[in-house]
Amino acid sequence: MSTAFDVLAAPMRRRILDLLRERPRLVGELADQLEVTQPAISKHLRVLRDAGLVRVRPDAQRRWYELSSEPLQEIDAWLRPYRKLWAGRLDALERHLDENPEGEV
Repeated sequence: MSTAFDVLAAPMRRRILDLLRERPRLVGELADQLEVTQPAISKHLRVLRDAGLVRVRPDAQRRWYELSSEPLQEIDAWLRPYRKLWAGRLDALERHLDENPEGEV
């Protein structure tokens, strides 16, 4: 079984998740937005669904795809120590800019 890291390595899958973050969508709508064929989108959605990153909500003949954020917690946990590193560097940059208001390096 693929991990969330493996699944998110594909840029198209990340783009699909970005759209689903806004609201649930149909396959056709995703295909139109991303300018990709419906079969290609369906294959990506299957991988995302198998990884638990999206869920399907049937509505008569339509299937709505929506984001399922729980597996993203694995990635969030992995990134946590790096955020501390970034925050420290951003704080140092802010101090530097405050001390050099004219943009001197």
